[in-house]
Amino acid sequence: QVQLVESGGGLVQAGGSLRLSCAASGRTFSDYDMGWFRQAPGKEREFVAAIRWSAGTDYADSVKGRFTISGDNAKNTVYLQMNSLKPEDTAVYYCAAANNYRFRSGIYRYQQYEYQYWGQGTQVTVSS
Repeated sequence: QVQLVESGGGLVQAGGSLRLSCAASGRTFSDYDMGWFRQAPGKEREFVAAIRWSAGTDYADSVKGRFTISGDNAKNTVYLQMNSLKPEDTAVYYCAAANNYRFRSGIYRYQQYEYQYWGQGTQVTVSS
């Protein structure tokens, strides 16, 4: 079992930056693949970014070049650095984790069902 707690959300103007954090507790952090998803009002939750410690990172096309996912194993924390924010980035952002031995449909985990554990979410609002 692992518990995830997100922080760092807030209100920012278009073009600004935010860094989200996801603190994990309960098990060895490096045993998990990590991901970020987001859900805008009235929309489905969607994939944003994924990290596998042995493979690297991947991103949704909508955030490539603007967002960066990274992690600090010593702090059991994964980050999402968000730059050049746009109003369409407004959403609740969720951190997710999956044991790295679990079935994976591709090199990275892009689907919600591939993750076992979820944080409570943090609101990001980008004003125009």
